[in-house]
Parts: sequence; structure tokens; C-alpha cells
Amino acid sequence: MPEGATLLDAAIRAGLPVARSCGADGVCARCGLRIVEGAGVLSAETPDEQRIKQRNRVDPELRLACRARVHGDVVATALYW
Repeated sequence: MPEGATLLDAAIRAGLPVARSCGADGVCARCGLRIVEGAGVLSAETPDEQRIKQRNRVDPELRLACRARVHGDVVATALYW
């Protein structure tokens, strides 16, 4: 993936199904993924991402794949995989 691509783009390119319904606009928060390894290579969580997760009652440990930018190798999972 190109440097700075979203975690959602990376997952889709890898052929992994990621729940989403808002078109990656950061509204639905269905794309929350648990980071297993490599959390330090993701972009920092923004206040906007935190608000979206709170509004949608998403586990604070999850990252929104449509908002997190990848800057290295990451291992992620979803509760529905």
C-alpha cells in the first residue's frame, strides 16, 4: 500500500471483508478493527475519530479503518472474522 493509505484501503486490497455502510465517510463506525500488532505505525487517533466512536458506542480500543492511516506493517482483526 502507498504510505498513508487508510487501514480500510489496505484491508480491501488484501481481500478482507470490512463492515462499512457510510462509504468510508467516518459516520457509521462499523469499520472498527482491533490492532493486534503494529499500532505504533498507524496515524494517531484524532478527536474526530474519538467522537465518532463515542457517538456510535464503539469500543475505544478499536480503530476506525476508514480514519487510521497506515505507515508500516499492521496486523488487525475484527470481532466478526
